[in-house]
Parts: sequence; C-alpha cells; structure tokens
Amino acid sequence: MELYIVRHGTTSWNEQRKLQGSTDIRLNEEGRRVALLTGEALKTLSFDRIYSSPLQRALETAHLICGEREIPIIQDERLKELNFGAYEGRSAIELQKDEQKAFRFFFSEPEKYHSMGGGEELEELCKRAAEFLVQEIEPQTSNHNRIMIVGHGALNKALLCHIQHHGIKQFWSGGLQSNCGIMIVRYDQDGYSLVDADRVYY
Repeated sequence: MELYIVRHGTTSWNEQRKLQGSTDIRLNEEGRRVALLTGEALKTLSFDRIYSSPLQRALETAHLICGEREIPIIQDERLKELNFGAYEGRSAIELQKDEQKAFRFFFSEPEKYHSMGGGEELEELCKRAAEFLVQEIEPQTSNHNRIMIVGHGALNKALLCHIQHHGIKQFWSGGLQSNCGIMIVRYDQDGYSLVDADRVYY
C-alpha cells in the first residue's frame, strides 16, 4: 500500500511566518493554486480514500486535489496541527529570537521545546499521529492500494516519527515539508519505507 502524505497549501499566515496550529486559517489564492496544480498532476493516480485534518486549510486542499473524482474524504481529529497554545498567531521568527521562550528550541532542538498557555507538547502530537496510523491506516494494507493523508507541517513530521521509528530529537530531520509537498511512503508486511520525502508538483 502507498501513502501520499500531503501538507496543506499556502495561507496568509504561512507567508507571514505566523504560527497557525489549531487556529482555523483558510487557504489564500496561492494555496488554492498549488493545490489545484497538485491535483492535476495526480489525476491519473487512483486513491481508495483521502483522510484529512478537519482544519479548513487542509480540508480545502484535500477537496481541491480530489477535484471531480468520487473519492471519500474522511476527516480525522488526530490529523489536526500541533496546538501552539499562547504562541498561536505570533511570529515564529520573533519567537525564535526570544531567549526567555522555549520556542527558540522548536526547530533547532525540538527535544527541549515546551508548550505555553494550554498548548500541546510534541510528545502528545506524536502519540496521536502514531495512534492514527496504527488504528486507521495499518489495518487497511490488505484491502487498499493507495491512500492520501492531508495534514500539516508538524503533524506530518509526527507521522514520520512513527514511520521511521525516530524520537523527538530527530523530529525535523529532512526539514519542513513544502506547502502541497508530498511524502510518499510504502507500507507492507515488512513495515514502512520512505520513497520520497517532499515531492512537489508545481
């Protein structure tokens, strides 16, 4: 079975480098454009189903990639982005410069990152991402050939932590996935294998 793990298209907050997390931001014009181009490139591939985060930027990406095809799109709460708590809506660039905030470790030393103001820890994100794969995806290997998962930057890296059996310290290995970039993963009786870390079709 093949998994196509997609990061949502671009939003205005992506362009401003603001942390979105659980904040429900829509795609902007560029985000819709790259999602449509990605869908056009994938139109000859058959997908048994599409799983999506219920946040608008991911769900709209899923629908634009699907296009007119009759593919079930299933929303799953476990695919939501990391909740940044009090950091949401703030500039990631400015937070990284603040020596008083643990966010400065988020990309460089993620094992030292801690949430603030009701946010979610990376360990919690990895736990629900692994649960989604184990409970929802892995049992389907015998009856589905190809599944798409549409999520978010940190969420998709959490899925990769389970796929590649690595810990929080290696969370950002390979870098942040492009908007509408696709991780292609194969899953069979021997486990997971990463085919492409960030394929872009635009």
